[in-house]
Formats: sequence, C-alpha cells, structure tokens
Amino acid sequence: MDDASLRASDAEREQAVAELRDHLLAGRLTLEEFSERVGAAYEARTGKELVRLGEDLPAAAAATGPARKPTRVTAGVFAHIVRRGRLRLRKHTFAFSVFADVDLDLRDARIDAAVTTVHVFALFGNVDVYVPEHVDTDVGGITVFGHRTEWGRDTAGPAAPSVRVNVFGVFGTADIWRVPTAVQGSYSAIIKHVRALTRGELPPA
Repeated sequence: MDDASLRASDAEREQAVAELRDHLLAGRLTLEEFSERVGAAYEARTGKELVRLGEDLPAAAAATGPARKPTRVTAGVFAHIVRRGRLRLRKHTFAFSVFADVDLDLRDARIDAAVTTVHVFALFGNVDVYVPEHVDTDVGGITVFGHRTEWGRDTAGPAAPSVRVNVFGVFGTADIWRVPTAVQGSYSAIIKHVRALTRGELPPA
C-alpha cells in the first residue's frame, strides 16, 4: 500500500500547514487561500489528501515575496472607504477613521511576515477588519466611549501566521470579523452570518 494512502497523523497535518504558511509568506497564497487549504488540511484523512493541497505549488517556497507595493495606510475622513483585494502587507499597516466608515478586508491580502500588525485609529468613526478564520488574530488596544468587538470563531492552529489588531478609539468603534472561507457576499451579509455564527444560531460554515 502506498504511504500516501495511509491515514494522516496530527503531526503530518501540522507539517502540511507549516509548509502552506511558508508559501503564504513567499507570496504564493493569499490569506484566504491559505485559510481554505488549512481547513482542508485539518479535515484530511490520508496522506494523499495532504499532498494534493500543495500540488500546484513549488517544492520549496523561496522568500521572494510579491512585487506589489505594500499597503501602509488606509484612511477615511467624512467618507466611506473600502480597501480590499490582493493587498500586500508588511509587518505594520495603519487604518485611520475620522468621522468615517472604513472596511479593511484582508482576506485576499498577501503578507511578508509571520506576524503582521494592523494599527486601527478610530476618532468618531467606525472600522471593520475582515480576516479569514484560520489565521491567528489577536485583538488589543484602548477604546474610550466606543467598542472593540471580535466576531467569529478562533480556529487557528499553532503553525498559523498572526495578524495583530491594535485598536485606539475615541468615540469610535472597531469590529474584527473572522470570516469562514465558505461565507461570501456583501459585507452586510457577511456580518449577519458571522454574528449568527458567533451567537451559536448557525452551525459552523
């Protein structure tokens, strides 16, 4: 019997996730693509299923990174700003909201470091940050006369990259949404679904 057809162990699953993380940091996968494959890795029952997760990727991930210009600042003043797509994130990126609504969607972002910090400043404004649920997302900071709320499930494993969200708000709000890869659609639909999931009103996506 081929070794690849044998049942996969937990150690083999974590090794597959670590290899996917290397490809993520090399710019070959977006955060959502990484999250989707990690979900499949944890559900894999055989070595063959784990091998399939990286069949379209090189045998080794060179740390070259994408050529796209890094996304350093997203700012809104008396406006509604949506930042999404294949953003490139380095170790630090900043989001400012002054009497504004800012949607910072990191699901299709590419990252250059195992730990990426998003600094959120909300002054009489609202900031929504969207991340895939299999990414380790740590939220902290200070909010005065406002709220800082995390939504969704924390499903990140030990090999997952980290996105740290530091919130500094004055009369402002910040919501961090851990979005399952199967959940798509408008932001209002995503928010409604993740809220229901967090409250236990829906089964996991």
